Amino acid sequence: MRDTKTMSQETDIRQKRGAEWLSGAGLRPTRQRVALAALLVGDGHDRHVTAESLFAASCDSGEKVALATVYNTLRAFCDAGLMREITVDGSKSYFDTNTSNHPHFFWEDDAHLSDAPAEELEIARLPNAPEGAEIAKVDVVIRLRRQHRG
Repeated sequence: MRDTKTMSQETDIRQKRGAEWLSGAGLRPTRQRVALAALLVGDGHDRHVTAESLFAASCDSGEKVALATVYNTLRAFCDAGLMREITVDGSKSYFDTNTSNHPHFFWEDDAHLSDAPAEELEIARLPNAPEGAEIAKVDVVIRLRRQHRG
């Protein structure tokens, strides 16, 4: 079991990483932003979250953040280029800390998103954008369901 000092050091490292992530994008490091950023990038790993899952994680960590604040903060992180929003089914949004262009698997059985191997995806051609428009990005979401053996 980890001692209190070790856990405190880990929390400090996560918050420092979160604050650096914010300052790198020019965002003001408010207490709530730093707390949410620490949950998102504090361990150095990329995350796929929904506003609800990030809200639950903040509650579990003892951080008091309103769900509306989580939504607003995720929007600010996306606007600053720190995260990408991936919409599934036109209504459910997932937020990805990996902002590189890459495809995703959407697991229908438990409604979670994971990265798909980009090197295996081939898009031969995209349609031309309509007059006066340009393609901003292409989101590829591959829907999966577990095979039922029987």
